[in-house]
Amino acid sequence: MNLILLTQNSTPIIGQVAWILGKIMNGIFYVIDLIGIPNIGLAIILFTIVVNLLMLPLNIRQQKFSKLSAKMNPEIQAIDAKYKGRTDQEAMMAKNQEIQTVYAKYGVSASGSCVQMLIQLPILFALYRVIYAIPAYVTKIGDTFRVLADKIISVDQGAFLQNSGIDSISSTVSIYGKAMVDGTLSNGIVDVLNKLSSADLAVISDHYGLSQLTYEGQLILSSDTTRGLIDTYNNFFGLNMGDSPSALVGNAWAVGAWGIVIGAVMIPVLSAVTQWINVLLMPQPPKTGDERASSMAASMKTMNLFMPLMSAWLCFTLPAGMGLYWVAGSVVRSIQQVVINKHIDKMDFDDIIQKNSAKSAKKLEKMKEAQERMNAYANMSTKSIQSRAGYGSGLSEKEKDEAMKSGTGSGQSTSAKPGSMMDKANMVKQYNEKNNNR
Repeated sequence: MNLILLTQNSTPIIGQVAWILGKIMNGIFYVIDLIGIPNIGLAIILFTIVVNLLMLPLNIRQQKFSKLSAKMNPEIQAIDAKYKGRTDQEAMMAKNQEIQTVYAKYGVSASGSCVQMLIQLPILFALYRVIYAIPAYVTKIGDTFRVLADKIISVDQGAFLQNSGIDSISSTVSIYGKAMVDGTLSNGIVDVLNKLSSADLAVISDHYGLSQLTYEGQLILSSDTTRGLIDTYNNFFGLNMGDSPSALVGNAWAVGAWGIVIGAVMIPVLSAVTQWINVLLMPQPPKTGDERASSMAASMKTMNLFMPLMSAWLCFTLPAGMGLYWVAGSVVRSIQQVVINKHIDKMDFDDIIQKNSAKSAKKLEKMKEAQERMNAYANMSTKSIQSRAGYGSGLSEKEKDEAMKSGTGSGQSTSAKPGSMMDKANMVKQYNEKNNNR
């Protein structure tokens, strides 16, 4: 039988980052539960704010890099034009040296933007993972679902989940289902239940008799008179964060609950609008005559228009909690961007460039002094070697040959390698001593 899986992420780096972020999310939910408002929607908003504040130094650094790069680009383009058409090694070395000097002057690195992206990407993927599998990271929510999972396992090991004949349940299982080893079925059922809509969860509840199950003395699933824990966790202004806006619209439309329809539609709409505002607030690269830069700018403009539309579609089809995270993230980033823009605008980049130029000059001076010391040492060593090599240079060719043929006479160093300079000097010394003894 194919069992069911959706547990904590184990992907290298992303899994470790998700574990750390999961601890933050778990801590936030613990605090809001302690004050009596255990709500996933509120936890997502607070979580988004905390994580974006933690990433603020990276964002400021990236914006600073972008601003300096914009000021630096004309000089880089001038160097490219200067060496245009020259591909010889000397020209390429000179070009690279001039470019490196410009980078040093502005205090930036050619790989600076890539490094920032490499740091942020695992965090973004891990954020998505934590929001998408909250029961795997938030202890109380996971334990609540686990009571249901244990009951399901005791009845039929989850067979009905795979053979219910209900399209939405079957598709959920087929997407998240995976052959598993013993001992992981409970985790899998927890996470599949987390992906089911309220209507599908009611079907599962009727089949397995889950309606009377409790956790810490409270009903887990809602009854006609009492709201259950899962609905309490998921309910955010009347919207179930576990349902997708598309499912919410369909169910609410059927019963005429127009408030829920409007609220569900607002999630993807707000996602697109806030994403678009976020794009507008981002600093735009200056227009230049460089064709390559113009082409890249055009591609970025197309992507900036496409991203809001894509976010709207994803937020309409994914669970509403994911859409809320997307909206909250865009709002927080927009506020951050306004603050960062004001901070960047107050910075005196001419002063920064001047300081970087001074640092670069000092660094080059130290490198030059070190190189001069190395050259002086190399010259001294060369002279010393040449002096030793010239020992016995007044000998005739015949006398040198005889010295070379002398085997192991007295005074010869036994540590010298055969054929080495020291070995030859020893041979000459031995020859001189031999002549003096005559």
